[in-house]
Amino acid sequence: MTRRRKSEPLFDTVALIGVGLIGSSLARLMRREGLARRIVGCARTRRTRSVCRELKLVDATSASPRQAAKGADLIVICTPVSTYGAIAAAIAPSLKPGAIVSDVGSVKRTAIDAVTPHLLDGVHFVPGHPVAGTEHSGPEAGFAELFEGRWCILTPTEGTDAAAVRQVTDLWRRAGSRVEIMDAAHHDLVLAVTSHLPHLIAYNIVGTAADLESVTDSEVFKYSAGGFRDFTRIAASDPVMWRDVFLHNRDALLEVLGRFNEDLSALQRAIRRGQGEVLEALFVRTRDIRRGVIEAGQAEALLAGGPETETATRHPEKKRRARGGKPAGIRRRTSGPGR
Repeated sequence: MTRRRKSEPLFDTVALIGVGLIGSSLARLMRREGLARRIVGCARTRRTRSVCRELKLVDATSASPRQAAKGADLIVICTPVSTYGAIAAAIAPSLKPGAIVSDVGSVKRTAIDAVTPHLLDGVHFVPGHPVAGTEHSGPEAGFAELFEGRWCILTPTEGTDAAAVRQVTDLWRRAGSRVEIMDAAHHDLVLAVTSHLPHLIAYNIVGTAADLESVTDSEVFKYSAGGFRDFTRIAASDPVMWRDVFLHNRDALLEVLGRFNEDLSALQRAIRRGQGEVLEALFVRTRDIRRGVIEAGQAEALLAGGPETETATRHPEKKRRARGGKPAGIRRRTSGPGR
């Protein structure tokens, strides 16, 4: 059996600031594909650093972002967005000229505002968002196939170094992702619709079910149908990360939430008045949207940027074989708010 040859390294040293689900998946991917000669993992807790070493995800660990970033060619921030400003301030003095800083956060305008003021001339920030994930967290939860067949959205600002954008694009393409360039404000609005609002609804509906006095917790657990089980899986996502997403994308989320509340009120009126044709028309339209999701190859992700199906999460090799993981080209989004 012929062994697959590893790619030429894209980077000499990569520093991952935060080694949870996304950070550890990136580390595994870079190991598998030979994309970095050396990987440094930065984590606050001794336990996480120990697990990273035991799993051989990284070559070295540090509790200090500044120390981890020293001499690195690529630094990827994989922590909640509320930490970005402090991390950028901490790593700035140790960044070498030509270094690239990127991130994996789900809110891009805040990322840009938090990071760029701290970076010196000659250091390039290429904001990124791999639209992939599961409800699990921590270094044990990652797998190299997480990004295959998914979108990665990059939101570089005007004047960002083109060579740096190409390098980050190449990284995500080698991860098997499809890359799109998008305005940060438009990204935040799109993700408010496709990811942030659905997560908010999931958290709320699971909380509502738990609070109903007429339905016991045991009954909720015992009689959960498929739809509710999907909501509970989404609602199991990292609480700190999602707290930050909601607070830092509040304008776009509140705009979409307002529209959702209007539509929900209309649906409530239709049910109260017995308007079956209104309900059926909505259900037909939403079924067509589901079919479009399947045709777009995104059926395995329950929500954009959200949890995968249980099969995909527990059996990443099965998911990888089914999808093929072939990288696609780059698309550039030029319309939408902020242009």
